[in-house]
Amino acid sequence: MIVGPAYPAARLVAPKVVDHFVRHSREAIGRNDGAVAPLPDPATIEALIDAAFWASLRREETYVPKISLAYVPPDIAPHPLLFERPLPLSAAALVKVAPAVERAGIHLGVWRDATSAGSDALSVWGTIRTIPTLSVVVEVAAPGLLVVKHHRGEAGKFINVAVLEGDRVKVIDERASSLPDCPPLLTSLLGFDSPASWDNGIDSVNILVQLAVSMRAHGRGGVLLMVPPGGDAWQESIVRPIPYAVTPAFAELAVLNREPPELRQTRAWREAVYYTVQAIAGLTAVDGATVMTSDYELVAFGAKIARRKGSPQVEQITMTEPIEGDEAQALHPTQMGGTRHLSAAQFVHDQRDAIALVASQDGRFTVFAWSPCESMVHAHRVETLLL
Repeated sequence: MIVGPAYPAARLVAPKVVDHFVRHSREAIGRNDGAVAPLPDPATIEALIDAAFWASLRREETYVPKISLAYVPPDIAPHPLLFERPLPLSAAALVKVAPAVERAGIHLGVWRDATSAGSDALSVWGTIRTIPTLSVVVEVAAPGLLVVKHHRGEAGKFINVAVLEGDRVKVIDERASSLPDCPPLLTSLLGFDSPASWDNGIDSVNILVQLAVSMRAHGRGGVLLMVPPGGDAWQESIVRPIPYAVTPAFAELAVLNREPPELRQTRAWREAVYYTVQAIAGLTAVDGATVMTSDYELVAFGAKIARRKGSPQVEQITMTEPIEGDEAQALHPTQMGGTRHLSAAQFVHDQRDAIALVASQDGRFTVFAWSPCESMVHAHRVETLLL
């Protein structure tokens, strides 16, 4: 039961979230994906979001609560940590227990408590680290900022369904991955690429996703240019000399990406990828652009982007965000941000077989790619997929 003032956005988004889970649950069962989490109803979604939202606005000894609620019954949870007395699903209770579950990968398990008054009452029964496919997860990302997501069937991989920030609700548009010229990175972030591609663990595109997440996390802003391997045409759009050219190219991530499927299943491989990604993403905090080939060989960082000789100044780009109700906007690159966005758009305009990833200090994240269909640079705003 919801106690206290209701969060209006929770009621607004709940039916859309339920529709998403019903549709994908049917597809997962049809693919024989194994155990699929029980489906929620709108009232349950509303209650989870409502409790998480009000908890996010509170403080416990000056700390902002970081919690993740998973709608999972305790009897299907592997190795659950069970509370002797379940906690009420209330902001006050969640804030008190938040310090114990703020580490990544730990969820508070929520289910209906048959021992409480009212058979439909929800309570927090304990903590859980491994959750079934398509379990509803409501995560507090920041005060007033919530993400509704679900597990994709792999360790550490989630798909965002909706993002709520105050009275703003963004529901992820699944159809965005099927649009012409959609970059593979965006398709993977949306989570609707072929399930067959998940079998080998973290694939090439998902390494790029990890780079994007890590770039955004350091909070300093940065630019990562992905250029074709084996060529140097990209240097026509870079000021020479490059302050931090890398010779020979740093190839550790490329080597890891070429490892056989059986090795990719190991914890050691995943840890090696993680720490290498963190090191490379850290370079993007240096003023200038980091340059990497599409097969993950690092060739430079701190590079200054310049308009290629004879190329016109980019005056207009198309911008979209993969959320329901979004409409493409034609605008000047400076309307998206400052120098980073303008230089990244110019680079992609001049080097049309490259893509540019731009992280802003305020958390915005944009993927710039050339669109043959539109004959212009297309900017994909994807921060809602990286939370």
